[in-house]
Amino acid sequence: MGLLKTALLGAVVYGAVKYLTKKDLNGRSIVDDIKERAPEWMEKAKSIKNDIKVELERQRY
Repeated sequence: MGLLKTALLGAVVYGAVKYLTKKDLNGRSIVDDIKERAPEWMEKAKSIKNDIKVELERQRY
C-alpha cells in the first residue's frame, strides 16, 4: 500500500509541476507570472500587516 501511495503522490507532483511550467502562446508559464507578481504581493501583505498592527494598538488603549 505504501508503494502505491508513493507512486500516486509522485504522479500528482509530476502533473502539477508540468502544468505550472507549461508555456502558453506568449511563451510564459504560471510560474513566470507568480515570480513577476510576488514583490507586489509582498508589499500588499506588509501593508495589511501594518494596518492590522495599528488597529490592534488602537484597540489596546
